[in-house]
Amino acid sequence: MGFVADKQPYVVPTIHARVGETLYVHGSVASRMLKNLSRGIEVCLTVTLLDGLVLARSAFHHSMNYRSVLVLGRAALVTDEDQKRAALTALVNRVLPGRAAEVRGPNRKELNATSVLSLPITEVSAKIRRGPPVDAEADYALPCWAGVLPLALMALPAQPDPRLPTDTPVPQAVTAWSRGAGRMLGKG
Repeated sequence: MGFVADKQPYVVPTIHARVGETLYVHGSVASRMLKNLSRGIEVCLTVTLLDGLVLARSAFHHSMNYRSVLVLGRAALVTDEDQKRAALTALVNRVLPGRAAEVRGPNRKELNATSVLSLPITEVSAKIRRGPPVDAEADYALPCWAGVLPLALMALPAQPDPRLPTDTPVPQAVTAWSRGAGRMLGKG
């Protein structure tokens, strides 16, 4: 999330969830970001997935293959308890689909300590770059390697909490987790 507060720009990584045409973010009621955003200031939420490094024959033409989405607008504080609970469920399920049904939901104290903001998806820009390097025509004769180094996000073996009983099985959703191409802004 990007925003300006007191003439200072900030960009803060945060989990988001999409429900219909609305994005939700959450955090502590003491969060500087959420306090500022709940005042209705302009916000920019971006999501970028890096798919590869594009290595050209000239330094000038190096690039990246990526998929990126940018959402502009004004966030609003969610005050309705049912909407807040639904947004928090969506956020937990964004981290791992189905997870909210496996864990305890927020109690009153946790709800009171958490701010949830909604951001309507009304102004969006998407950019995609894919493919090989595009060099200057004369550079194709240079004797250096050029191409794409594909990158992928992958899950490593799960690491149990040290306080978890040793006979507690790892849920299938955890062992099968993968980042699908349609996961940007909560799709897929």
